[in-house]
Amino acid sequence: FISFIKVFGDYPLIRVLDFLLPFREFDYPLTEIAENSGVGWSTIHSFWPKLMESGIVVKTRQIGRATLYILTLGNPIAQELIRLDNKIIKYFSEQIAKEELEKKKKPLAVPSPVGV
Repeated sequence: FISFIKVFGDYPLIRVLDFLLPFREFDYPLTEIAENSGVGWSTIHSFWPKLMESGIVVKTRQIGRATLYILTLGNPIAQELIRLDNKIIKYFSEQIAKEELEKKKKPLAVPSPVGV
């Protein structure tokens, strides 16, 4: 799986973006975002307000006591993050394809006949 984490390192904010970007069409409660990102509740609360203030994420609806959030597709910062995510995926996909092609080009070792 090609991810923001592979490029930018394993940090809580990067983990959250790594979860939100591929699932940008869906909204989630903050607890689910934290769980799926592997980020603690208190940690996500340390930077979540900044994501909201910058408009990268927005509240979508309320279900019971849970507020759901989504990546704001119309936000210019979110759009650039999506573009960057797509470029990262393309770059690493091309690298993997190149490696696979190189593996196929290598000649297989053919065992010599016995007794020759």
